[in-house]
Amino acid sequence: MFFFDPLYLMLALPGILLTLWAQWKVNSTYNNFARVANSRGLTGVQAADILIRQVGLQGQVQVQGTPGKLSDHYDPRNRTLFLSAEVAKNPSVAAVGITAHELGHALQHAQNYGPLNLRMAIVPIVNLGSRLGYIVFFLGLCLATQMGANPIIMWIGILLLSSMALFALVTLPVEFDASRRAMQMLQTSGLMQTQELQGAQKVLNAAAWTYVAAAASAILNLLYFVALANRASRR
Repeated sequence: MFFFDPLYLMLALPGILLTLWAQWKVNSTYNNFARVANSRGLTGVQAADILIRQVGLQGQVQVQGTPGKLSDHYDPRNRTLFLSAEVAKNPSVAAVGITAHELGHALQHAQNYGPLNLRMAIVPIVNLGSRLGYIVFFLGLCLATQMGANPIIMWIGILLLSSMALFALVTLPVEFDASRRAMQMLQTSGLMQTQELQGAQKVLNAAAWTYVAAAASAILNLLYFVALANRASRR
């Protein structure tokens, strides 16, 4: 249905293509610098231990492993830095850069960073929207087009879907700031040489594109459903 809708091709499809490109970009950049050893031979776990002490978070942040590739993340609920096996055990430029980025989130949490608090606060709403938004929208669309019902149900679905777009937008400053903090930590820590810092920056820049693509895709997807609702309402 959607792939033959010119409106879909104009709005939603570009976001999907941008997301695919961003995923390729981050994977290719990561794979490149995962093969480049850092001069001090530090794994992600070792770098995390040093940086946690240097920024004064010892005793406040735990480090644990997590399955998957590029699945590294910081969980503010239990103040835990989760590192994938490749990052935790690999003494590469990419591993140290990614570890520093996730520790940047831990610093945000410790310093009560506003956008991170907002993102944490809207998670329950986003979870509800992702589970029910499409169901409610298409139910309303069917009722409006087939039975001439009031389109209000469609707009409730769109309201639920908009929470995902809001989450993607709020994520942008959170991730950009974490990368900024990561580079500051690495520059002052002395863990990496200038060329290695440049490599870490490239990895973080590539990762940033995934968040930009996610935000663009969420907004374009939302605009597509708004356009569908407007078209159905005029019938």
